[in-house]
Amino acid sequence: MKKNISIIGVPMDLGQSRRGVDMGPSAMRYAGAMEKLERLGYHIQDLGDIPIIKPDRKSSDQVSNLKNLQQVVEANQKLADMIDREISKGYFPLIFGGDHSIAIGSLAGISKHYENLGVIWYDAHGDLNTAETSPSGNIHGMPLAASLGLGNEELTMIGGYAPKIESENIVIIGARSLDPGERELIENKGIKVFTMHEIDRIGMPKVMEEAIAYFQDRTDGVHLSLDVDGLDPSEAPGVGTPVIGGMTYRESHLAMEMLAEAEIITSAEFVEVNPILDEKNKTAILAVGLMGSLFGEKMK
Repeated sequence: MKKNISIIGVPMDLGQSRRGVDMGPSAMRYAGAMEKLERLGYHIQDLGDIPIIKPDRKSSDQVSNLKNLQQVVEANQKLADMIDREISKGYFPLIFGGDHSIAIGSLAGISKHYENLGVIWYDAHGDLNTAETSPSGNIHGMPLAASLGLGNEELTMIGGYAPKIESENIVIIGARSLDPGERELIENKGIKVFTMHEIDRIGMPKVMEEAIAYFQDRTDGVHLSLDVDGLDPSEAPGVGTPVIGGMTYRESHLAMEMLAEAEIITSAEFVEVNPILDEKNKTAILAVGLMGSLFGEKMK
């Protein structure tokens, strides 16, 4: 991995309905993210937080019924522009969320620097909904679909181009809560998914070996989008959409260690840490621990 890391905070809580996840970037900084990465030999440039324009009250686009559409679009465009600049300067972008809608901007800023960007979506959810399939209208359930060029044009065209990624360059790990429209899209697009069934059946080492091998001949960079609700709520209680039966702390560290050894990750984001729902910053501390493993720290 590049030794120069740019940290960008995105205190966004408008892509979903529960307050508190906007404090995620602060919680991860407080949990010692910069100090850990510096101890591992990285040069850290913390660019602070992108300003988020808050609506006066909960708002929905009158045409699409997407909640807080304009605010989400504006924040993601700012994020995309900032990431684009940092990659151009040779920095590894490390993004702290905020809800998972920020991945739209992350991928918009990253993908233009690669011919075939791969994406590891480490998450309990597929985030493959559109306005037509979403049960809620929450944009944090749509970033992967939007990055594929599916859904509302204001979301798909952030960064000025679409699609950002191809379906054959995605691997979802840890899925256990998929809506009917997402299941249909996964089947139609042939998206590679390791559900909790596969993880339980063949184990995390085999899952990661297969995922890494899957990317090696088809991509020239891989973005890791890690939603902490991919882990079991007993391990990561500070999330807005918990789903029981998730990955363990130890499994997740192993996954990050294997990605570090494979040296395929070229950008990363950690999202959906919600301190209001957490227990003594446990989930942010966990996220920072996983960052350490991703960047080369070995668990004793």
